[in-house]
Amino acid sequence: MESRTKVKLTLEDGTVCYGRSFGSEVPVAGEVVFNTAMTGYPESLTDPSYRGQILCLTYPLVGNYGAPAKSEENNLYRFYESSSIHIAGLIVSDYSFEYSHWNASESLDEWLRRNNVPGVYGIDTRALTKRIREKGAMLGKLEPENTEIPFYDPNKVNLVAEVSTREVKTYGSGKYRILLVDCGVKYNIIRSLLRYNTTIIRVPWDYDFHTIEYDGLFLSNGPGDPKMCSRTIDNIKRSFERDIPVFGICLGNQLMALASGADTYKLKYGHRSHNQPVLELTTGRAYITSQNHGFAVDNRTLGKDWDPLFININDKTNEGMKHKTKPFFSTQFHPEASGGPTDTAYLFEVFIENIRKS
Repeated sequence: MESRTKVKLTLEDGTVCYGRSFGSEVPVAGEVVFNTAMTGYPESLTDPSYRGQILCLTYPLVGNYGAPAKSEENNLYRFYESSSIHIAGLIVSDYSFEYSHWNASESLDEWLRRNNVPGVYGIDTRALTKRIREKGAMLGKLEPENTEIPFYDPNKVNLVAEVSTREVKTYGSGKYRILLVDCGVKYNIIRSLLRYNTTIIRVPWDYDFHTIEYDGLFLSNGPGDPKMCSRTIDNIKRSFERDIPVFGICLGNQLMALASGADTYKLKYGHRSHNQPVLELTTGRAYITSQNHGFAVDNRTLGKDWDPLFININDKTNEGMKHKTKPFFSTQFHPEASGGPTDTAYLFEVFIENIRKS
């Protein structure tokens, strides 16, 4: 194995760790967050909701199945959540320099290098995760030897504008027209909707979609502070004046809340894992979900026409909302999770059924 450059990880609370470089040897700064999934790093790295973040993977061995081939289906990469890597940097405990998988086309190291994204291994990721869980989400930076950069807070810029599509795109040719507001949409959301008899019209985050005829409105996931998306919120307010079904996921949940007059706030820790338990308040059923967000809806500010739909069993935070009389609902978690769990995938069918009844 070739000699690897020493890399310093510094957190804003003064914590310093050292590891070795893989991927691109460039310094980066951002918000340090963690993910508890055992598999699925290609999906996580390409998830637009991680924009501007340095991702720590808690599973000890990473890279053993390389990076998937970029085969396409419906003009979307089949094994990725977007067309590019969105994380600022990657932190792992043990990087596997040997990879083997039937669908691998290159190593994780090669993939990161091509995209100018740095990685560091040899960090005690469990200890780092514990530190974040004690102190809350923190800014951090990765600095290879002989480099130095300032801290950077990605939440102070409009990350949604960076990851949203720049033009209107259409997928499928089904009966039901779904207007998808792209705030950083994951490809598996589009794939999930296309399983039904749908045509998906994907528009930029700030697009005035009221000029388009549609049967259902979908509000996607995305990164950062939802209050940065004032144009999107104004457009959602206008859509509420009609009875056309609405479904929001993750950031879409927060945008719906803001459009309804409720408030959002930044979570101390954030929810980023594949094993978050939620409770559906209407049925009393519990589900295991995949999540990736740093902001939440304040249940106390929901208006008289709205109810919480799900809550997080761990910390009782909002995990979704619904209108009392109109076909509007949302989730803070990801029903389309790839890879998994898929316990709540039925919510896409609920959305489509709302459209059929309208």
